Amino acid sequence: MSLSLRSPRRSFILAACAALFAAGCSVLAAADPNALWQIVDLDCVPAARTTGKTGICATVDLPGRYALLKDRSGVAQHLLIPTDRISGVESPLLLTPNAPNYWADAWDARRYVEAALKRARRAPLPDDRIGLEINSAMRRSQEQLHIHIDCMHADATAALARHREDPPRVWTWDTIDGTRYRIMRIPGPAFDFNPFDLVAGARSSPDVMASQTIFVTGAGASASEAGWLVLNSSLDTDGGTGSAETLLDHGCTAAAPL
Repeated sequence: MSLSLRSPRRSFILAACAALFAAGCSVLAAADPNALWQIVDLDCVPAARTTGKTGICATVDLPGRYALLKDRSGVAQHLLIPTDRISGVESPLLLTPNAPNYWADAWDARRYVEAALKRARRAPLPDDRIGLEINSAMRRSQEQLHIHIDCMHADATAALARHREDPPRVWTWDTIDGTRYRIMRIPGPAFDFNPFDLVAGARSSPDVMASQTIFVTGAGASASEAGWLVLNSSLDTDGGTGSAETLLDHGCTAAAPL
């Protein structure tokens, strides 16, 4: 059943979502795994369409079909959330020829992380200390696709530095903090690749994709010069994982106080 813009039920849902969102995604997940979708679909998108504002979202790109939400968990973490109903990494909609490249949009949206660091009086971070991450279906908190955009742990950046000269577009295996990942370096200068396509390859079935986690960061301080590193792990890989969120540092400790 659709909800009108003035529906009491809609107002109640938005009030509850806004209150929970103040505590971060972990509380959202425990309360309602559809809360992110409700925030975007019932608040941010209607506000953008009717008033040109963005509700509680940081921005809404209607032509690009995504919204950006500041997560209260962490100093600068933002979430890119499609404005279409997409469950997560396993969705076949992500692999269609005309699918939006949400990863390219998320990389561009790192400027919101930089702005949040500036507001917190923290030093800016180079591209190899900013990470994008999506969890597998078995490790995610919400039943709406969302890409985490945040600072990285310094030791993760240091471990990945050895892949800056890897042959381009070839998967290489490595163990980082005890977890097995395959890693691919994509040359710059443009973010003209889609990590969903790279990870899917010939194994694009929803069952296979559901167990995948994907992580993207700059291969050097300037990604347009050094390129990007795409990391992939899976619950069905020996030593693998369904979440690479541990590589992110929601406290942004690498961003020194100014």
